[in-house]
Amino acid sequence: MKGLTAKEEEIMGFFWEKGPLFVKEMLAFYEEPRPHFNTLSTIVRGLEEKGFLAHKTYGNTYQYYAVVNRDDFSKGTLKKVISKYFNNSYLSAVSSLVKEEDISLDDLKQLIAEVEKGTK
Repeated sequence: MKGLTAKEEEIMGFFWEKGPLFVKEMLAFYEEPRPHFNTLSTIVRGLEEKGFLAHKTYGNTYQYYAVVNRDDFSKGTLKKVISKYFNNSYLSAVSSLVKEEDISLDDLKQLIAEVEKGTK
């Protein structure tokens, strides 16, 4: 799965939260100054080329919808981060979280208990 720029991820968030959208509808999600319609349209078409969106045709306009769900994207992104920064070691990633105190030992114990329940 290809990565997304910050703007692309923001736009995908609209599709994941709202469902199918016309580009014109997306303008309402922005505060002033709103991006230009053509700018949004270009980004949306790029997301379609990357395989994140598809469209239905209604006359001379398109309604776009997500073909990659948020969970699949999140899992793929997490795998890339662990691969890139932790040498494919999930243990190193979790260890880093514990060392930085982003996750407490109690939370870690709870996580272990949940994983053990899920594998039985």
